[in-house]
Amino acid sequence: MPTIDVVIDLTYDECLAYYTGSVAHVRTRSLDGRRVVFPAEALRRVVSRDGVHGVYRLTFSTAGRFQHIQLLARR
Repeated sequence: MPTIDVVIDLTYDECLAYYTGSVAHVRTRSLDGRRVVFPAEALRRVVSRDGVHGVYRLTFSTAGRFQHIQLLARR
């Protein structure tokens, strides 16, 4: 399955818009500079009281659909 590593730095308040569903997609950049878009609901799996801060590996199906998010390193 294809993976891509991204840096996400969002405060808890910034995550609320994603968490509540008022924002449908997260837009960020990969470590190699590519633009990445994935479902905001993925943040529900990794948000803490501090927000979401770190390097994450996103896993996609061969059809390009998001499947999993995994923390690689905290920032």
